[in-house]
Amino acid sequence: MKILLTGSGGQLGFELCRSLAPLGQLVAVGHAECDLADEAALRARIREVKPEVIVNAAAYTAVDKAESEAALAAAINARAPGVIGEEAARLGACVVHFSSDYVFDGTKASPYVEEDQTHPLSVYGASKLDGERALQGSGARHLIFRTSWVAGAHGNNFAKTILRLAAERDTLAVVADQFGVPTSTTLLAETTAQLLERMQREGPDRFAFGLYHLVPSGETNWHEYARLVVGEALLAGKPLKLRAQDIKAITSAEYPLPAKRPANSRLDTTRLRRNFDLKLPTWQSGVQKLLQELFT
Repeated sequence: MKILLTGSGGQLGFELCRSLAPLGQLVAVGHAECDLADEAALRARIREVKPEVIVNAAAYTAVDKAESEAALAAAINARAPGVIGEEAARLGACVVHFSSDYVFDGTKASPYVEEDQTHPLSVYGASKLDGERALQGSGARHLIFRTSWVAGAHGNNFAKTILRLAAERDTLAVVADQFGVPTSTTLLAETTAQLLERMQREGPDRFAFGLYHLVPSGETNWHEYARLVVGEALLAGKPLKLRAQDIKAITSAEYPLPAKRPANSRLDTTRLRRNFDLKLPTWQSGVQKLLQELFT
């Protein structure tokens, strides 16, 4: 299997390099080798590699900055997935693409299923939704994974920020009225590799392509997530100024940001688990493994 991976320098791309390499010939490209905002260069690279599978881990992820950089966010998140899909369809290749919980407005009282009505609150969320639709309309066979609160050992994320602040401060305030599921890049990468291996074994004509929600089991909020991170760090003997009980819970209104976040980012994974007979770990175990990797 010949795989083209975009976004290899990001936190998800880093893990995908490790998980996809055993599946065959992996061509991993970062921003310098393949700028998704440059449509002509993107098409040229795909035609040069001639992959059987394209895994698109590249994305514009600066949620707040996107409010003032809408054109760039749209080029990378919205138009590029459609270009990738068109080129994949021409080659007879399939595409794996990663989307976001931010396609929803967060007003639903229960976890979102794939068929729920989308209504993004931010430029970033709208760009990710447009990217889903562009890929779906391209004619390429595809897997789209909506996920949430992604964190990995490589790159910047919430867990690393909390660890840094906990070493500098003895008090901290974190939003407690936004609910979701922290998702490790390891889970995303390993699940991607597992399903591609299954697709190779079963053949693409028998494989259940489509849109899926991929997050661990359970749910939390940012405040409780931060408390877990600090608690685990203290158990590991890290010299922090902050204690978990000293993290104050605040509302989103008390911490305004340029881009509005959904209050409910919980994603229902029933379709994924049913179609592929998958058992998903708890979000806590993913965070603990991430922290262990950071600490060692």
